[in-house]
Amino acid sequence: MSKRNPFASELLVNQKPYHIFSLKKAAETFGDIDRLPFSLKILLENLLRNLDDDTVTKDDIQALVNWQKTGTSDREIAFRPARVLMQDFTGVPAVVDLAAMRAAVAALGEDPDKVNPLSPVDLVIDHSVMVDKYATEQAFKQNVDIEMQRNYERYAFLRWGAKAFRNFRVVPPGTGICHQVNLEYLGQSVWAEQTDDGTLAYPDTLVGTDSHTTMINALGILGWGVGGIEAEAAMLGQPVSMIIPEVVGFEFSGKLQPGITATDLVLTVTQMLRKHGVVGKFVEFFGDGLDQLALADRATIANMAPEYGATCGFFPVDQVTLDYMKLTGRDDALIARVKTYCQQQGLWRKSGETPIFTDTLHLNLDTVVASLAGPKRPQDKVTLTELKQHCDAAIAQEKKVSQQRDAELLNEGGGQTDAPVVDRSFDFNGERILLDNHAVVIAAITSCTNTSNPSVLMAAGLLAKNAVAKGLKRQPWVKSSLAPGSKVVTRYLEDAGLMPSLEQLGFHLVGYGCTTCIGNSGPLAKPIEEAIAASDLNVSAVLSGNRNFEGRIHPLVKSNWLASPPLVVAYALAGTVNIDLGHQPLGKDKQGNDVYLKDIWPDSQQIADAVAKVQSSMFSAEYAQVFEGDDSWQAIDVPKAKTYAWPDSTYIRHPDFFRGMARKPKAVADIQGARVLAILGDSVTTDHISPAGSIKASSPAGEYLREHGVKREDFNSYGSRRGNHEVMVRGTFANVRIRNEMVPGSEGGVTRHYPSGEQMPIFDAAMRYQQQQIPLIVVAGKEYGTGSSRDWAAKGTLMLGVRAVLAESFERIHRSNLIGMGVLPLQFLAGTDRKTLKLTGEESFTLRGLSALKPRQKLQLVITYPDGAKQEVDVHCRIDTGNELAYYQHGGILQYVLRRMIGEA
Repeated sequence: MSKRNPFASELLVNQKPYHIFSLKKAAETFGDIDRLPFSLKILLENLLRNLDDDTVTKDDIQALVNWQKTGTSDREIAFRPARVLMQDFTGVPAVVDLAAMRAAVAALGEDPDKVNPLSPVDLVIDHSVMVDKYATEQAFKQNVDIEMQRNYERYAFLRWGAKAFRNFRVVPPGTGICHQVNLEYLGQSVWAEQTDDGTLAYPDTLVGTDSHTTMINALGILGWGVGGIEAEAAMLGQPVSMIIPEVVGFEFSGKLQPGITATDLVLTVTQMLRKHGVVGKFVEFFGDGLDQLALADRATIANMAPEYGATCGFFPVDQVTLDYMKLTGRDDALIARVKTYCQQQGLWRKSGETPIFTDTLHLNLDTVVASLAGPKRPQDKVTLTELKQHCDAAIAQEKKVSQQRDAELLNEGGGQTDAPVVDRSFDFNGERILLDNHAVVIAAITSCTNTSNPSVLMAAGLLAKNAVAKGLKRQPWVKSSLAPGSKVVTRYLEDAGLMPSLEQLGFHLVGYGCTTCIGNSGPLAKPIEEAIAASDLNVSAVLSGNRNFEGRIHPLVKSNWLASPPLVVAYALAGTVNIDLGHQPLGKDKQGNDVYLKDIWPDSQQIADAVAKVQSSMFSAEYAQVFEGDDSWQAIDVPKAKTYAWPDSTYIRHPDFFRGMARKPKAVADIQGARVLAILGDSVTTDHISPAGSIKASSPAGEYLREHGVKREDFNSYGSRRGNHEVMVRGTFANVRIRNEMVPGSEGGVTRHYPSGEQMPIFDAAMRYQQQQIPLIVVAGKEYGTGSSRDWAAKGTLMLGVRAVLAESFERIHRSNLIGMGVLPLQFLAGTDRKTLKLTGEESFTLRGLSALKPRQKLQLVITYPDGAKQEVDVHCRIDTGNELAYYQHGGILQYVLRRMIGEA
């Protein structure tokens, strides 16, 4: 800690001294901050601690304090999170880059051990387990075995990384999901770090490579999801650039009614906030109703921030926070530090206080009713009593569409319109089954939103116990599963005696990880899949997850409903969502009497008694060896070596980013004679640019895999192969819905190569240009790069040979990511665009002025048309800061950081 920083102070916690950066001292200089939102106070402390008059200035701090005057700001600030959280899908390419950096350092004759994360990084392997096996006691072991077999190459690489890098830990597969492990174990609320001056205390903050990193905000820890390049930059000590956000206050009052769950609450909150509009904003919860919300309930709400569109949903630290930390096994010294620090710094929530917000919403908890959300979006709430009406309306609409189709066919002379009767019944496990529209074929208690919450898990277990006692059974066509976010869940369900009942209804443990919610639901039984496909049925999934977009859960399941865990069990018993659970029976008891949902729904006292059995010792026991892994993980034999011995793998390959890198960067030269790879329209998203989903056999990526001996059934997905740049670059700009104006009327990743004029896949054209040593540009319209921050949208662009992207406007994060990969973002001046310049893709381009480049300067673009005519236009360089300029001049942020590590930058 710098002694010269005027805001440095001391804090004593149980006789232990800590250095802090005082918000009270800051207020003496910059003005009163008492009513600044808690989330912005954390950003303020971050700026104070990192004040260097370069990346952070006093003007930045003053702008944040002045935010209180208007509730908004356009000031860009540099945020340095305390740590980084990764899951395996997005974490693998980041570790690949680290390994490649070590190889580059070794090639320069330096010690590769110089390359390590500078901020603590935890990677949790949680995205690869699939529900292949279910409704059997062996399901967990069988699924883990299959997972290990499928992903052995990736896991061996991560195990090497855990041994090779300092400041980098890996939580093995079969342990839990990153968000719940973060909430129950990793998160500290107030971080402590040993420095040369002693122990420094400051707010725990993080960024994560998963959008639901926001769950940790329930613990008073500010964090959100970012793309891979931003995460890599953060773990290598570089700041995350951000505009000071608007903060929407959400006030709670009252108390939830008996029988209403946290899931019902979060679906209500999600609908309200999505309707209000909070994209790109912070949401901060306040009000006396917070006293009635357990931290697990808060976590359920914070987890859904991506669904209501906010950057994060923040809950300040209070006594509820400390009680949860004690329950989950945090030590007394940490809890004392959190309490004393937050109270001293004005970060402790007090009853009755209301910060200044950009605007506010209010919800009386008394008014929340039992709900689901669906069938295609998490913000589309439907009350439990309305669901049957919704299904009836959907069936009527489907019938109307069918009749219209028949009428059109008859009018066109199509002849007989009476469709043959299709027998939708089939034999399944010795029973004759008939599937209808809205039959529930998947019922999944899945991780993330709800399994961090003991109250809804205990409610599900108690409902199952009551159902079994009545003699009810799961319908045979329902694929049921239990995939908790941590091992603590099964421990307390077992201790409460509820697992046997869940298992009797088919809710056996299938794995600890993201399963159904991210599309890892696994196959349905073959007769069921065939029946759905034959009759084009609109069947349903009911899951306790957070996302239900069309096609996400299972390709054959059109309707997906988010619901609380007890409702997931109830719908597994009913076997259909086309039922009014308030008035229609779930089935019959052993005596033949109708059984209704109210007959088996546990009362509030039963749930409270069960939750009271959750003990701190359960968390301490399960997390005591969280980084150890099972026998199969420990059996992965990886030599302890500073550099990675790159195998012949189709999952992990040595990327080209650093090959031949010199100790000093080359001077930036003008771009001469560039060709256009693609001309794109408005609102091209990172989903359009970045590879995602399944790999087509006929695509360049599919051909590559076949050439390397990979069978079609083993292609896996782009997500699982993010550590292989050869696959990913072939999938860049290959989205089936992307439209390249160079090939009018086309969809998909095609372009024209010039001057030949041949039409071909974008990858093939890019490779031909590279052979000809011709640089490339991409031309686009407004809002280029909107959507999620996807690192391969920038990495793939670079690897295709694109030197610059010229657009009417950029999404902020993708613009930053392009610079981070050494690609120059250029913006048309007002009144100029691809249409006014009549660009067709046949032109060539020269960009002048790069040798003396400065942030935000104008550059001269010379366009040469096919007939030889030339036109000179000014374009705006969208390198906005000095830091970004340094990244670009070094060829990218990773090259910049690498050279700094060896003293050359």
